[in-house]
Amino acid sequence: MATPARLIPLLEQFDWARERLGNRMAGPVVDSGNGTDVEAPPMTDEEYLWEPVPDCWSVRRRTAGPGPRATALAGTGDWGRDTAAFPHPSPPPFTTIAWRLSHLTELLTLRADHSAGSHSLTRDDFRVEGDAAGALAAFGSAAAAWRTALLGADDTALDTVGYSTYPHGSDPEDPFIDIVWWVNQELLHHGAEIALLRDLYRGRNI
Repeated sequence: MATPARLIPLLEQFDWARERLGNRMAGPVVDSGNGTDVEAPPMTDEEYLWEPVPDCWSVRRRTAGPGPRATALAGTGDWGRDTAAFPHPSPPPFTTIAWRLSHLTELLTLRADHSAGSHSLTRDDFRVEGDAAGALAAFGSAAAAWRTALLGADDTALDTVGYSTYPHGSDPEDPFIDIVWWVNQELLHHGAEIALLRDLYRGRNI
């Protein structure tokens, strides 16, 4: 199936953002944006879980329970991600790299399923990773699944309201092309947040 022309620039944007974030976290280098390689050491577990300010939301062992102002740990497995019922605490808690990457990976995993999969996965099915290597691998798998879902969408699908049945966004009310655009924005802005946290972690003792 030929890729719809209007999907191509969004795919290219997704691929660039995904590659740049993946390299920024895993190293050994990342493109500075002008083709120049900049050193990027692989993210460590300590950095992944680093809490730069008090009362951060993060991912935690279930045996430890939720963090400050959180009321539950989302996901499945030995680790969970801090969360609370809506409305969330105000002002919003500062979140760690682990929290942001888990959120992004869950978003990609569930949207892929609710667009081109079983349309049944929930947040309770998503495995939260407690270490950097596991989180990076999960992100890679989730991004690949979302891209596969996009490649299966034709022009009719792009215009279909509710083509994605992801229940935690506007997907059931919006045409799929709008969801594709929105996911790119999620990847771009959370990727930028993660990159900044890496810079802050590197400079914390300077």
